[in-house]
Amino acid sequence: MIYRDLSPGDIEIFSEAIGEYFEASTGEKALVRSAYLLEGSDAPVLWNDFHGVIAISGGYHGTVCFSAPRKLLSHLLMSIGDRNYTDECHLDLVGEIANTLSGCARKHFGEMLQISTPMTFLGRAGEVRAATDSIPYAIPFQWRGYEAGLVVHLRKT
Repeated sequence: MIYRDLSPGDIEIFSEAIGEYFEASTGEKALVRSAYLLEGSDAPVLWNDFHGVIAISGGYHGTVCFSAPRKLLSHLLMSIGDRNYTDECHLDLVGEIANTLSGCARKHFGEMLQISTPMTFLGRAGEVRAATDSIPYAIPFQWRGYEAGLVVHLRKT
């Protein structure tokens, strides 16, 4: 099978989607830093409290993982008027964000792109493994002083 790695333009779609999501939700755009390759390991280690993972297929194969600390998600819930700060609400939110960012990618990559229902989890569960041998990209960002990130581990088939 012939594979093609993602282009800088492909990664830019995810970076723009992060900023736009926070601006649309809170009126304040996230500060997205430069994406970088996560070289040196088979899979990225997740670095935050809550994670939402979307499996991708249909022309591309792999995962998109949104990872955020509890305080960022609590602040975001407060900003959108929610007053329930349970783990379940944080998990729902992290899954919604992962799903929204993946949906933005579908607009760029085409309607044939299939995105799964988000898998969400709490804690540093280790690694998210994608069934692809591509090198994942990390897209770190900051919103209201909180650090979070997106790991894009996709390969075009």
